[in-house]
Parts: sequence; structure tokens; C-alpha cells
Amino acid sequence: MLAKRIIPCLDVHAGRVVKGVNFLNLRDAGDPVEVAARYEQQGADELVFLDITASHEEREIILDVVQRTSEVIFMPLTVGGGIRTLEDIRELLKAGCDKVSINSAAVKDPEFVRQAALRFGSQCIVVNIDPKRVPIGEGTETSEAGRDEVPEALRVVPRPVPSEGPFSEKFSTLDPRPSTVYWDVHINGGRVPTGLDALAWARHVEELGAGEIVLTSMDADGTKDGYDIEITKAVSEAVEIPVVASGGCGSPEHMVAALTAGGASAALAASIFHYGEYSIGETKECLAAHGVPVRREDTSAVRQ
Repeated sequence: MLAKRIIPCLDVHAGRVVKGVNFLNLRDAGDPVEVAARYEQQGADELVFLDITASHEEREIILDVVQRTSEVIFMPLTVGGGIRTLEDIRELLKAGCDKVSINSAAVKDPEFVRQAALRFGSQCIVVNIDPKRVPIGEGTETSEAGRDEVPEALRVVPRPVPSEGPFSEKFSTLDPRPSTVYWDVHINGGRVPTGLDALAWARHVEELGAGEIVLTSMDADGTKDGYDIEITKAVSEAVEIPVVASGGCGSPEHMVAALTAGGASAALAASIFHYGEYSIGETKECLAAHGVPVRREDTSAVRQ
């Protein structure tokens, strides 16, 4: 079995690492370069750097921060936030990142994912999906802006009874989701609901050439009550590409659940690492003790 990856996430706002609850109430967690260097020393497998307000504020990502971060780490670095063009991706790769994470721009123009994968390779292209649970039978509260940006074939069609299913015909036979909810994709840092079904969207970005999905549950984000295993499992089973579980981690045991029951290839966390509750080493020890293969400093996958 391939080793599971442990990935700290740096949510960056105004040049500082921050963390909130349900994408709100941001709290400062330090300088991104210093935080990245600490995780490098602790043996993190990868690092994700998200400029969480770049899309909402319609500005470019902070390239100098990305470059300074890349200079102090050797582990793979994924960067997202405010990426709108192929030139943006090229500049980020030049600045030192290994992969780019696209969210809002992918929803607004799905062909952008295909073009990026063709130009730079699928291994460089990550799509970040931010879903929120909506009970079936309730209409979406999609804003006009969000609705206009969603490909019509992938929009949720609220169903009056569970048997009808909200997918387009293209996806309806592959629906492993529970019968009581669907997951509405949000963009612009979680501010804009789109009416886009998360499972349909995950399958579509795989078809477009994305090499990985970072799945951030808006309901679980920052709560430290555990990942949303239900949607993590549903998306992991729906696609062949790796899925990174994100949102809600409060302990290494939560990572165990996401990587086993949830079927994720990697687990992403922020708060438990940023504020010193657990180190990367302690987390990997816990995972290994539960039979989850992890990678150590000698790059070998081990179990205990």
C-alpha cells in the first residue's frame, strides 16, 4: 500500500498564516515562511499554501511570499488562491511551487483545468473543492453570480423525493451519496454557493485532467470535530485520482478515520499543527500505530 501523506495547510491572508471556523473568524497563526520551515524540520510530506482572499478580492497571489517559502523547504509545495490564467500558473511554478490548486477559476471556466493539465501536466494541477451540505428537498441558495458561473450540465436540480437524484443524466448512475443530502460547491473562499454538485464536479475535473483533489468540507472546517467522512468517502470512491481530506481535523485519530474509512490518499490539517497541539512526528507515530502506512525521514513507508 502506498504511504499516506500528512499535509499542513497554510491559509494566508494579508501575508500572514490564519485559521478560522467554517471559513470565518480568522485568527493569526504566524509568518508563512517561518511556519513552513518548522514543518520542513518536522518531516511533513507536503505543504499547501492557500491565499484565501485572493479570489474574493480579485487580486494576484503574493508571489514573493511563495518564493520565500519555497526557498526554505524541500518537500513538495502546492499553492492556490487567485489563479486565473495559464500565465499565473507559470509564474507560480517559476516561483518554486510544485503544484497549483485551482478552485473558483475552475468552476467559472472548466476548460481552464483541461488547458492547464495539457500545458503543465496533470501532476501539477490540483482542484480544490469546497462543499457544504444542503438537505434534499430544499432549494439551493445559490447567488445569481454563482449560478451564472456554473456549467448548466453540472448544476444541482433539487429533488422532491430521494429517488430522483440531483445529478445530470451523465452522472446519475454513479451516485453513492446518502439519500438525505447533496453537497453544494462554494467558491471565492466559501463566500459564493454555486449550485454545483460536489460529486459531479469531482468526476468532471478528473475527466478534464486534474491530477488531485483537495476536498475541504465547509461544515467541518475549523471545528476540530473530525473530517466529514461521508463526503470524503463518496468522492474518494467516485474518482481514481488522489483525494486529500481537509477540514475539521482535531487529532491524529481524525486523520486515521479520513485515511481509512474515508479512503483519502492524504490528510490536510492546520490548527492542530499551527498552535502546537501535535507535531508531525507525533501524528505519524499515531497513524503507524493504527496500521496506516506513513513515510519517515528515511523516506520509507512503515507500519507499527
